Amino acid sequence: MRPRDTFDLFVLAALWGASFLFMRQAAPDFGPVGLIFIRVLFAALFLLPIIVWRGQWRELIQHAWPLTVIGILNSALPFVLIAWALLSLTAGFASIVNATAPLWAAVVAWLWFGERLTNWRAAGLAIGFIGVGVLVSGKAGFHGEHIALSVVAGLLATLSYGVSANYTKRYLTGVSSLAIATGGQTAAAIALAPLAWWLWPSGPISLGAWGAAVVLAVACTAVAYILYFRLIANIGPARAIAVTFLIPAFGMGWGVLILDEALGLRMLAGAGVILAGTSLATGLVDGEKLRRWAVKLGLRAA
Repeated sequence: MRPRDTFDLFVLAALWGASFLFMRQAAPDFGPVGLIFIRVLFAALFLLPIIVWRGQWRELIQHAWPLTVIGILNSALPFVLIAWALLSLTAGFASIVNATAPLWAAVVAWLWFGERLTNWRAAGLAIGFIGVGVLVSGKAGFHGEHIALSVVAGLLATLSYGVSANYTKRYLTGVSSLAIATGGQTAAAIALAPLAWWLWPSGPISLGAWGAAVVLAVACTAVAYILYFRLIANIGPARAIAVTFLIPAFGMGWGVLILDEALGLRMLAGAGVILAGTSLATGLVDGEKLRRWAVKLGLRAA
């Protein structure tokens, strides 16, 4: 991996980790739907001039329907669910739950495409969801009501990401990354507009909440998507997904540094178990090679 790709990977993880921080800051003022409408609207307004300038806008028309589906499954629905969950969960906790997305992607690929699920990958899925149990069993990470429903909302959001990833693979292969990002955010903004108008808060929205929403939209959504799809183009999806393992570290770190969130051993343990399971379930770590390595170590120790 080139130094530039490594730099992009860490910047992307820092931006996506910070998204939980900004959502937690702004969601109480805007409400989950209003905040996410602003997020995807401003992201779309940022990306549309870029795609027009690069002459790729025709892809938006040619692939309007699948881009609409992606906008709902990869942005509108999961973003709203996570924003609602953050009314009761800390940013660090939510970022760890978000790391289950590749687990759901593997399950959906197995059910939808019949992708082979080896014993090691199946074990990875089981380990990952055990990690969720470890995470939820502690008291750290909660700061509001509807705690159980908030965890379920976070998991439904990552399930939506998993379905979206497989839908993209099936119906949008060959479409430029910029078109997918722009079309998805535009479709999400259109889909959320009626709900946002209906649920828009009656009270004033603080300047701090507006600032968090704008940074969330431009930096953590528009710029982050450009980085992400550039990484996929440069190093491939298998390596690009490594960002999943870095996001919880940044999510927890931003939460501790800026929001003074508590960080307990159970949260760290849950994060470790989830990421270990994810590494096996996605094939990032070869279980059979790991077994042979462990056997060799055991023989040497003996």
